[in-house]
Amino acid sequence: MPDEIAFEMAVSNIRFGAGVTREVGMDLADLGVRRVLVLTDPVLKPLPPVQTALQSLEESGVAWTLYDRVRVEPTDESFLEAIAFARQSQYEAFVAIGGGSTIDTAKAVNLYTTCPPADFLDYVNPPIGKGLPVPRPLKPLIAIPTTAGTGSETTGVSIFDFSRMHAKTGIANRRLKPALGLLDPENTRTMPPQVAASTGLDILSHAVESYTALPFSRRPRPERPSARPAYQGSNPISDIWSLQALRMVSSFLVRAVEDPSDDEARANMLLAAAYAGMGFGNAGVHLPHGMSYPVSGMVKSYCAPGYPADHPLVPHGISVILNAPAVFRFTGAACPERHLQAAEALGCDVSRCRPEDSGRILADRITWFMQKLNTPNGLRAIGYTSADIPALVHGTLPQHRVTKLSPRPAGAEDLGKMFEDAMIAW
Repeated sequence: MPDEIAFEMAVSNIRFGAGVTREVGMDLADLGVRRVLVLTDPVLKPLPPVQTALQSLEESGVAWTLYDRVRVEPTDESFLEAIAFARQSQYEAFVAIGGGSTIDTAKAVNLYTTCPPADFLDYVNPPIGKGLPVPRPLKPLIAIPTTAGTGSETTGVSIFDFSRMHAKTGIANRRLKPALGLLDPENTRTMPPQVAASTGLDILSHAVESYTALPFSRRPRPERPSARPAYQGSNPISDIWSLQALRMVSSFLVRAVEDPSDDEARANMLLAAAYAGMGFGNAGVHLPHGMSYPVSGMVKSYCAPGYPADHPLVPHGISVILNAPAVFRFTGAACPERHLQAAEALGCDVSRCRPEDSGRILADRITWFMQKLNTPNGLRAIGYTSADIPALVHGTLPQHRVTKLSPRPAGAEDLGKMFEDAMIAW
């Protein structure tokens, strides 16, 4: 199969500014929407982001129904529960208010109620599912993020824990992209510091992974343009967004976590999430995310501070960043200049660095952020041991959508060594 000759840039519309949540009702009214399903989680339901949006809908004459049972780190079961709720009535549009879990749940609800498949796995990424294309445009979805991390408001990706496998997988199609993302810095005021740290580290890894991903020109060319994947490999446009996201993380992440009243830092981290989302939403992520999925899915008893304590949970950003230093030590040799450029964007002076040290230098800089933000010291700190490595590798191998974007191919033995390396971070 010949190599790819093109890349495609597809992003959602975003609107940024303090108070833009109050415009959601007018946006939907202008679209002619009369009835909408609003999705959120139980913690956010009584808080200003949700209440402000609901008031805006009422003032614009848009009838709404609230679904407030979104699960943080959703599963196939929680997706199916939300889909079943949505099927009880007819909605012309959807509004998601929350973090990536809520926005991803809303994408799945929109897809499965607008274009119902024969089987739930039909749209799920192969080899777990069939990866069938979405046959027609979906209904309008407006995403209102309340965390600064996932960038889900800009991507056509919906991620969930597949309970049967104890690992994450997802659905990826450009038609899942929200019609509009409302980036309102006022909505991140309620974010606990531990959540700000986890989601901010997710931004960091999104940007580094997309910048160091296999170049688009080294992927196989699809038979038809419509078969070109959302995750295409690093490319000149995604590079711009990813590097700028890293510069913003370097300047504002620690400030935003240490002082929630720092409006400038919180606003810039919300923008950084969208910037990184536009980067990785078109370039893709690779091994840190692929390895994170079984780390989240196989969690035993760990409950992260600042998150709901009703079930064991490794926050997505933590599950990603714990693997990142080990991965970049492994991939550095594949594209040393890009690893050094990423480290520089994160605040390192690389003027005297040798290319052969690039992976270690980038890993050390990421570890500095982890220490500064008091993340767990490696996989062992969240309950894993070397005895779990075969299962972690087994859960990573099916994640072809992301693992095959690694700039350096990684087999089962390589993955095992990286998981071992990630057991203790410093």
